[in-house]
Order: sequence, then structure tokens, then C-alpha cells
Amino acid sequence: MSDAVTALILAAGKGTRMKSGRAKVLHQVFFKPMLHHVLDAVRGAGIEECVVIVGHQRQAVLDSLSDYQVTPVFQEEQLGTGHAVLCAETACADSDLIMILCGDTPLIRAATLQAMLEEHHRSGATLTLMTTLLDDPTGYGRIVQDADGQVLEIVEEKDANETQRQINEINGGIYLARRDFLFTALREVGTDNSQGEVYLTDIVAIANRQGRVVRKFVHPEAIDVLGVNSRVELARAHGELQMRHNRELMLAGVTIYSPGTVLVSPDSTIGTDATLWPGVQVTGRSRVGSGCVLESGCKIHRCHLADGAVVGANAVLHNCRIEDAQHIVPLTYRVG
Repeated sequence: MSDAVTALILAAGKGTRMKSGRAKVLHQVFFKPMLHHVLDAVRGAGIEECVVIVGHQRQAVLDSLSDYQVTPVFQEEQLGTGHAVLCAETACADSDLIMILCGDTPLIRAATLQAMLEEHHRSGATLTLMTTLLDDPTGYGRIVQDADGQVLEIVEEKDANETQRQINEINGGIYLARRDFLFTALREVGTDNSQGEVYLTDIVAIANRQGRVVRKFVHPEAIDVLGVNSRVELARAHGELQMRHNRELMLAGVTIYSPGTVLVSPDSTIGTDATLWPGVQVTGRSRVGSGCVLESGCKIHRCHLADGAVVGANAVLHNCRIEDAQHIVPLTYRVG
């Protein structure tokens, strides 16, 4: 019998570096809150049980989750990531394996989570950490391991010695742990540190003291696992998801001449042999037929374009239906 897996998503933090009155996980990235991207990846990985830890603006976060089957858990006080996980012990009582993720990592892919699960089972580990490599690891927890690949500890930047600071393999913030070990270990952690918080990373050292196997899953694409902590990183994440979607469209037969400038919402469809020139936007469940041409700078929202339609440069169309091979002249503004 395979292990019962629960995903536990940490979404209780305020995110002070965002300089916002809105909970960080509710900030929009490529047409949806970043928390939803994480939930979609979990669901895509085949993990059906999901617990979301909420705290700051918890009602707003819960209201955003109406389309998802999740178990909410409240973290009344912000006492660290380890404390947040401890709050979910009862909600995870029926699981064998807990996958811990952060709600501010909208670039994580379902395939990556699946691969991590498979590696965890192959290794027979009690605890598996996702890691990645950075040319400049400044500010991140370093992975210290022995010659056999046993992870010995995660050393935070402020606690690292000069040798440890040279390590460029960092903690990716995603964990897989046996439930019976995880919650027992967290109760041992305590809050004797400068922040007075329960650090989730301390479970690595505890696992080693108990003689348990601690392994790593190295993900080569660092951008996929790094969290969004500022508006700069928010824009970077949006751009990455935009490029991923445009790549899928191009591989499916759509010509996009400047994909970094073209924005197509994931609920819109573009037919084969369509051509999208720079600066085009297609949003709001629009349907663009085969062979259509959208010239530079045009904006299409909640429209249906039949096959072969041409929309001239800088035209703006809302709620319109354009017939087969119809030509819309440049600078048209039309609301249906």
C-alpha cells in the first residue's frame, strides 16, 4: 500500500517586504493569487489531501480558496514556520507522509513535486529536502552534507562560518517528512533563538541525532523554488509564467514574434497558425481562431475571433464577435 500524502502549505505570513496591506499569498501572479499556483501544482502532482495554514488576513485567504478542496488550520500567533506546521498536527493525523511548501512559491511545477516524491520513496529517507544551486547564495540557508549524501544540517547565513558560506547549494524550502517523525521532532525544537520562533529547519539536526536518513532532492532550476518576497520578485515570477505559457502556445503552432511582450491569459485559446505581433494582449476567456493575425499592440478581452480574422495595430476590442476573415482597422475601439 502506498503512503497517504498530505500537502501542508504555509500561508499565514504577512510578507512585510511586499509593502502592502494585502496578505502576500493573495498577490496576483499571471492572473491568479500566487497561493493558487502552489495549490494547482500540488493537485497536478496527484496529492489530494491539502492543509493550508492561515493567519494574517485569514478570512480573505479562505475566501479565495472556494474553488479548492482544502482543510484550513489557523495559526493564531506568528511563532515561526515550525510552529505553523505543529498547528496542523491534528489535520494531518491520517497521513503517512507530509509535504511542506510555502504559499509564496508560484513557480513550483507539478512535475517537480512528483519527481521529489519518487526520489523520497526510492531513497527510503525519513526526511527529504528540496535544494537548488545558486551562483550567489547570499542570504539563503546552506546545505551541509557528508560524503555519502546524508544532509547533516541547514546553516543559516548569519550562523555560517567562512567555509560554509562558500557552499552554493541552498535550502529550497520544500520538505517531505514521515508524519510520526515530523511532529515529534518539532516538539523538541523550542524557541531559544534570536527570533523566539520554532525553526522548521532544526528538524534536520534532530533527525541526524536520531540516526535517521536525511536526503536531498536537487532541483536544477532555481527560479522554480525561490519564494516571492518583494514586488521585484513578483514581477519576475509573472514574467516567468507568461513565458512558460507563451512557449506552450508556440509549441502548439502559434506564431509569437516577441513572447516577452505578449500576454495571453490561460483561460483564453489561440488557434493554430495564428500570429501574434509584439505587445498583444488576449484576456477574459477570449477565443482566437486559426489563422488570425493580431497586429502590434492590440488588446482583445472577452472576444470571439473566427478563423482568419485580422485585428489592426493598437485596436481595442471588448465583448466583440469578429466573423471569418473580417479585418478590423488599426486604432479601432469597440465594445460589444
